[in-house]
Amino acid sequence: MPVRLPEARDKGDLSENAEYDAAKDAQGLLELKIAKLGRDCSLIPALVDESSIDSSQVSILSKVKIKNKKNGATVCYTLVSEEEADLKAGKISVQSPIGKGLLGKKVGQSASITVLAGQMEFEVVEISR
Repeated sequence: MPVRLPEARDKGDLSENAEYDAAKDAQGLLELKIAKLGRDCSLIPALVDESSIDSSQVSILSKVKIKNKKNGATVCYTLVSEEEADLKAGKISVQSPIGKGLLGKKVGQSASITVLAGQMEFEVVEISR
């Protein structure tokens, strides 16, 4: 992306250069995203104090083992913020349907969650940090 501005600038008169205008707009959007990420990162220590999180129920930063009540399959997820979500690493967002459905549940409790495939029933098997 940074290469686009110099290339567009080299094409002549900037007042009538649509490619230059598009590159400037793209640069502005990237700068806004960078600023937002900087603000978000500066708030993290104030938002989550791990020592004050109740580990008896599912919450953000909980590692939770759940069992699909229909087929008996178990899976472990860590509930994280939307920005940290990475399904391959076993990290799901607290904003995802499964994350939302598990929040506040305790070991032994069930959660009926609507996902793209339909309604699924999970049981919380274990909660850890």
